[in-house]
Amino acid sequence: MEKNDFVLTADALNLAFLGDCVYDLYVRESLVKRYPEKPAREIHRLATELVCAKAQAQAAAKIFDLLTEEEKTVFLRARNAHPGHLPKNSAPAEYHAATAIEAVAGYLCLRDEMQRLRALLKAAGVSLEESAEA
Repeated sequence: MEKNDFVLTADALNLAFLGDCVYDLYVRESLVKRYPEKPAREIHRLATELVCAKAQAQAAAKIFDLLTEEEKTVFLRARNAHPGHLPKNSAPAEYHAATAIEAVAGYLCLRDEMQRLRALLKAAGVSLEESAEA
C-alpha cells in the first residue's frame, strides 16, 4: 500500500472540505498574478465570482472528460454525497458539481499532484496564469 492510497477511500466531503481551500487559493493566486496592481477588494470580488457554485459547476463540466479514472471516481463520489444542506444561492445540481470539483482538488492536493491540479484548473478556465505573462 502506497503512502497516499488512503486518499482513494477518504470521505468525499472531507476531500471537498480541503479542496474548497485549495481551489480558492489557486483562484486568488492566479488573480494576484494577473492583476498585481488592483486593489484587494477588487481581487476579492473577482475571486468570489470564480469560486461560487455556478462557476465551479461550469469548470467541472469542462474538465470531466479530462479526468483519470481515479479522479472520476472521486468526482462522482463527491457529486453523489449528501452534505445535509444546500445553500440558498445555488441549484442543487450546481452545488453537487461544485462539491465534486472541490473533492478532486483535495484529492490531488493530498496526493501531492499539484501540477496536475494546475493543468486541470487551467483547462477549466479557472487559472489566469497564462494571461499574467501578457
